[in-house]
Amino acid sequence: MQDGSASPLSPEAPSSPVASEAPVDARGPEADIVSTHVLVPEEQVQKLRELARRTRIHQSEYLREAVDDLLGKYGRATAKPEGQS
Repeated sequence: MQDGSASPLSPEAPSSPVASEAPVDARGPEADIVSTHVLVPEEQVQKLRELARRTRIHQSEYLREAVDDLLGKYGRATAKPEGQS
């Protein structure tokens, strides 16, 4: 995962295009992965970056795990559209 401080024009930005291939994660190549953008406090970004560096696990993996935990906590079911039972 790119950090929020590297702009596409900065020397810190990756040199190869990110979207050249469909991303593959631990769930397999058939998993539908979409890119999203969130604003996170700088302190959390630094802590996540350090954790990822220390453990050699991508920040994106930690973020997907956090989303899974959050959805588990609040339930994965979504409200049905009106008119459906």
